[in-house]
Amino acid sequence: MKTKLRITRQGKTPATTPGLRRLFRKAAEETLSCLAIEEATEISLLLTDDQTIHQLNYAYRDKDAPTDVLSFAMEEGEEFVATKGEPRMLGDIVISRQRAAEQAQLYGHSQEREEVFLFIHGLLHLLGYDHERSKEEEREMFALQDQIIARLSERFPEYNLAVSK
Repeated sequence: MKTKLRITRQGKTPATTPGLRRLFRKAAEETLSCLAIEEATEISLLLTDDQTIHQLNYAYRDKDAPTDVLSFAMEEGEEFVATKGEPRMLGDIVISRQRAAEQAQLYGHSQEREEVFLFIHGLLHLLGYDHERSKEEEREMFALQDQIIARLSERFPEYNLAVSK
C-alpha cells in the first residue's frame, strides 16, 4: 500500500517539523492498514489557523465559528472507481494548528499528539465514518481513533502520543 500525503500550510501557521510530517504519514498508513485498505491512496492535509478554518467552516458547513478539523471527502456517498495507475484520492483534511495547541494544553498532552489525533479523525471522516449520525457510529469511530493512536504510540514511543492522566 502506498499513501501519498500532500501537506501544505496557510494563514499564520508555523511550519511543521520533519518528525511531525513523518508521523502524519505513519498515522495515514496505520489508519488504512487498520481498515484493511490496501490500494494506493492520496490525501491532502492543510494546516492553518483559526481565522482560515473559521471561514471554511462557515462557507461549507454554515457554522460561524472556528473548529479543530474539517474533512472534504472525494467519494462522499459514492462507490470508488479506480483509474488504472492512479491512487484513490480520499480528499482533503484541514486542521487548525492554533486550535490543536489550545486543545493539547487543555487535555494535557503534546501538540503533536493532538494534531495526529485530529488527522486520524479527519481521515476516518474521509473514509465514511461519521460520529454525528448516531451514538453507535460515534462509539465505533472513537474506538477506532483510540485503537490507532494506541498502535502508533506503541510503534513510535519517541513521539509521546500517550494521553497524560
